[in-house]
Amino acid sequence: MGATGVIDLSHPISADTQAYPGESAPSLHSAKNIAEDGVNSTDVCLTSHSGTHVDAPYHFRTDGTRLDDLPLELFTGPGIVVDVTGREDRSPITRDDLAPWRDGFAPGTIVLVRTGWDTHYRTERYFHHPYLTGDAAQLLVDSGVRTVGVDTLSPDETPYGPHPAGDWAAHHTLLGAGGTIIENLRGLDRVDFPNPWISAFPIRLSSGDGAPVRAVAHRTS
Repeated sequence: MGATGVIDLSHPISADTQAYPGESAPSLHSAKNIAEDGVNSTDVCLTSHSGTHVDAPYHFRTDGTRLDDLPLELFTGPGIVVDVTGREDRSPITRDDLAPWRDGFAPGTIVLVRTGWDTHYRTERYFHHPYLTGDAAQLLVDSGVRTVGVDTLSPDETPYGPHPAGDWAAHHTLLGAGGTIIENLRGLDRVDFPNPWISAFPIRLSSGDGAPVRAVAHRTS
């Protein structure tokens, strides 16, 4: 594989990072500066699910595989972008919606679901994103897919204001199969070339439930 270009699919982590309801936003403060200490250094406080990040099975299951025990192969591989843009707020993405791309679903493939909701990042509407149904998630699992990425806060409905939490069907299906979920992607419209190679390696946090990633798409020759 020869990489001829790299597309950044990650949101930067800053005090403006949009947090999941009930979680704190990151904070970054100067720890050292060149004028006084000869170097710049920053104190960083964030959750394991800040910004663009991955979920491990342990996030939803006490007996689930912890992040550090997942095979690294889950975080890199050939990708396919499923375009389901133009949807209403909080609309379900069903098995039928994924059907046109079904032939591309296979073991080792990273499926990225493009809703276009990254354009609403840092607004209230970002909380009201479309979501995968349990049947749609099951189709991916049955096809051998174990890594799924979304350009939203979650593959499931996000509880916010008067909207109660859903049944977490997509999380339970994907993570229950030993897979991982990449959340808060951006710029999937830029992956407009064939056979992209996706990488989204998490930092090696010992907490086990998830960690921020730098997600990228490689244009290969």
